[in-house]
Amino acid sequence: MSPNKTNTHNFIPATPTCTNCSCFFCIMSETVPSLRRAKITRYFKQMPLRDDQEHILALSGLWKIAITNPNDPEFPSLGIFRCMAKLIQKGVNNKDWLLRCQNIYIPYYAAHIIGSYTMNKPKFADKAVKSNVVQPLMELLRGKISWVEQRVALRALGHLASHEATFEAVAGHEAQVIEAAINIASTCLNEVYEKFVGLKRSERLEYHRNLLTRGHGDLELENRKAEEWASQLQCWSLYLLDCFACKERSLGLICKNQFLRDLCGMWGGLSNPTSPAGIGLLRTLCHTQIGRERIANLQEVLVNICNVSRSSDDRQHMAIDSLLQLLRDPITRYKVIDTAAPVLADLVELRSMGGKPKVGQAIVQTLLQDYHKIKFGEMNLKSERTKRTLEELWGLKVERVKRESLMSEQEIREKEVLAGVLKQEGNREFWSGEIEKAVMKYTEALNLCPLKTKKERIVLHSNRAQCHLLLGDAEAALSDTTRALCLSNVACECLHSKSLWRRSQAFDMKGLARESLIDCLMFISNRYESRKKKGFKIPHYAARMVNKQMNATWLFAESVKSSWHRTHEEVEEFVVQNKMESLSLKKTTKRISKGK
Repeated sequence: MSPNKTNTHNFIPATPTCTNCSCFFCIMSETVPSLRRAKITRYFKQMPLRDDQEHILALSGLWKIAITNPNDPEFPSLGIFRCMAKLIQKGVNNKDWLLRCQNIYIPYYAAHIIGSYTMNKPKFADKAVKSNVVQPLMELLRGKISWVEQRVALRALGHLASHEATFEAVAGHEAQVIEAAINIASTCLNEVYEKFVGLKRSERLEYHRNLLTRGHGDLELENRKAEEWASQLQCWSLYLLDCFACKERSLGLICKNQFLRDLCGMWGGLSNPTSPAGIGLLRTLCHTQIGRERIANLQEVLVNICNVSRSSDDRQHMAIDSLLQLLRDPITRYKVIDTAAPVLADLVELRSMGGKPKVGQAIVQTLLQDYHKIKFGEMNLKSERTKRTLEELWGLKVERVKRESLMSEQEIREKEVLAGVLKQEGNREFWSGEIEKAVMKYTEALNLCPLKTKKERIVLHSNRAQCHLLLGDAEAALSDTTRALCLSNVACECLHSKSLWRRSQAFDMKGLARESLIDCLMFISNRYESRKKKGFKIPHYAARMVNKQMNATWLFAESVKSSWHRTHEEVEEFVVQNKMESLSLKKTTKRISKGK
């Protein structure tokens, strides 16, 4: 929108409703552009100097404008950033003023407005930095008011750090920013639970409740919004850290072992599915030498990346990219290959993912890049399983492809028919309870089934996975279902539903609630798409699984546990103390009695 045009905002009255010359809404209704701009500029200059109950209404209006029109240059050109910075600083420095009337809302709205206008336009961000917004935002980031203001400060600082022109302004406080962001990411869920979600409604700060629900919510909405904001608080902390990691800044501070382990549990939750979350930061670190070396030495982190790479998580491509970076680095390759190779071997049929074409082909090339040395005895691997995995991969993607390319159509057809016969035999063994024999039949069928008959191979892998589930072999079931799903991603319009459900069960057996939940939700979604014309109901077994995993992956599940343990310990300490005091009182009483 051009600065010399009059804005019309739908929340502002068309005509002035009062005669107060300093009324924000009257100023906004001014029809002469030059006069209106002059009045707005003067209003922004005077706003931090005056103590007016109208401020909160004006800020609420500005907040709405900033959210709906973040690229509109009018207010940034008229001094809104300097005004907001001064209001935040006033709230931090003057507690008496902050607690008067409704001033407690002002720092939140001011920081949110800064974040909205600096989100997309580098020139707005540059203007904000020149208006000295960084220092007041840093005060909020340090927790000078509460976690609610920390959230919007993180948002604004993250936007400033994301622009090349303003990154250094945030980096001027580098050590403090990194330390605060790591601390917030690690502790914010407990903080929000202890200071809001875990409290009775009457004990919660009223202004927090009003900000969360815009003053129109019940307890359920408050809790739901608090969970969403807590997730954003964590994810925006990680985003800010990622801005520094991308430039290979402060890697020594970020790559501490405990924090890298903590990142594995930071996934954003279902309320924040688009955030890169912990796995996004791990991927960025895997593109740096220091990051790769630290992660390669942490088996727990490596296993977590492998789990995400074989899941339906939207961040799956980030996990795969992380593993490939670790394997391509000669320093870390043989530290991680025993863990990563069996997992990546299940993903070689993938096509495009995360905007990258031929992902499966890249996996094959990375895994087999020095296989000739292993094959001819020039190199030995410590793990027989890894060696066997690479041999099978070579046989499947190199030798077998060549062999089948030389076969006639008749030979291919004969193999396909024979594989179908073996599948039927496997089915009979399965239904007669001979599960191990069924596994053998399905394996024979897979060895014969031509690679181009992908739909048949999907069924064979999925059937064998069901056998592994019944035998209690979760890892083998996970491998087969993943292979079936990768093939179905290529051969079918949608993912193979039975394989999704079976992989959800396999993840559940391994105690991986998050991955199990996402697969189960994908299973329900696929089932809905295929059956919506006939009428759809969620199967009871899937509903039970969702309920179980939703409880296990609830954002505040760990906070509830730690709170319970802390309360339990306090009660025990109180009981012990009472017993000691009671015993001491009895001894004193006896001594007094003897003295008498």
